[in-house]
Amino acid sequence: MDSSVHGIATDSREFKAGDLYIALEGKRTDGHTFLKELEIDGCAVALVSEKNNELTSLKQIIVEDPLTTIGTIANKWRKQFQIPTLGITGTNGKTSTKDLLHHIFQPTQMVHATEKNFNTSIGLPLTLLLQTEKHTLSILEMGANQPGDISYLCGIAEPSHGLITNIAPAHLEGFGTTEEVAKEKGELFQSLANGISFVNQADDRIKNLSIAGDRISYGLSPDCDFPADIHQGKDGTLTLFINTEEIKTQSCNLSFAKNVLAAAAVAITMDVDWETFQNRVLSFVQPAGRCQVKHFDDITVIDDTYNANLESTIASIDYLNAFSKNGRRLLVFGDMFELGNHSEIIHEKVGEKCSDAHLDGVFTVGTFTVHTDLRLENVELHKHFTSKDELITQLKNIIRKGDKILFKGSRGMAMETVIQGVFE
Repeated sequence: MDSSVHGIATDSREFKAGDLYIALEGKRTDGHTFLKELEIDGCAVALVSEKNNELTSLKQIIVEDPLTTIGTIANKWRKQFQIPTLGITGTNGKTSTKDLLHHIFQPTQMVHATEKNFNTSIGLPLTLLLQTEKHTLSILEMGANQPGDISYLCGIAEPSHGLITNIAPAHLEGFGTTEEVAKEKGELFQSLANGISFVNQADDRIKNLSIAGDRISYGLSPDCDFPADIHQGKDGTLTLFINTEEIKTQSCNLSFAKNVLAAAAVAITMDVDWETFQNRVLSFVQPAGRCQVKHFDDITVIDDTYNANLESTIASIDYLNAFSKNGRRLLVFGDMFELGNHSEIIHEKVGEKCSDAHLDGVFTVGTFTVHTDLRLENVELHKHFTSKDELITQLKNIIRKGDKILFKGSRGMAMETVIQGVFE
């Protein structure tokens, strides 16, 4: 690669002088339209599918498909490093489990891990290209919106280990059915003919997947390699008993406890000792928007706004319900996206869950959550809003001291802005 290149950028807004710019064609914008602007800003080299003859100082490398080319380059770079490479996919918990494992391995390994959730056909190659000879372990998150995504990412990353956190209805616009989601996620295990698959035995869809290589199982049944019992203490925090080990957490969230169990299967198999594992679990701080508990005077807010699908929303409602019954338990719920023809029925199921849980209040906002509002038979206080501004105004008048409020919705709803609007 050109010696004047110091970094890689696919977003013109994040470009720095000396970067190689990859001109990608997206649904909304075409990266080629920014080439002139980037030339002025000091772009050294651009990977393009068509040459712009008006550019004089910018070196243009013409390829048929810049996205495929950067994947090929990333794969060649990955082959330079013969280190354990863990691929993580699943409907929920990918990023949280990846971040937890990164934290657990830090004392003993030089870990290279996906930043944020850069888990796509763009993000994963860029992540791999940042790997260097100092790294001893790579942890790569893999996302999928349509058939073929996981097998494509595995072809680039060539993982030696694989973990599927769970499988639930999500991205159904691209897959159609949950069974197709499972089939796609299962491509990770199929890529591991000479590797190890970490299998969540508590998830029937994962348990029944075909495994190409070795299998390490974890779950809540005693026949697993890593069997666990999960207990809730008087303070609400969860403790896992895994084989003969007692692993304490500082979380009341069952989803986090399941992530800890998955992380145990991976970390202990890869030679982390139990004492280190326990200490790192206790020192782990969950990222923003993932079941973070916040306090505003005498009001408790559960900020779980990072994303939402049916399974994660039900888990969050269970978490809310586990709180002391002193004070009202309220849900502020925004649309769940990418559910295709299943959107109405899945939003209805959330309403039925709220009704069964006898929540004290549910406030919905968006287009699809109106179907949630229509299923709140046992919820005395509920209302649907079409705008977040209207919701914020009304919530300021509704909430009171002692309330426990869960905020949840898909990433595109940015429900954290509702928290900010009400409390900050």
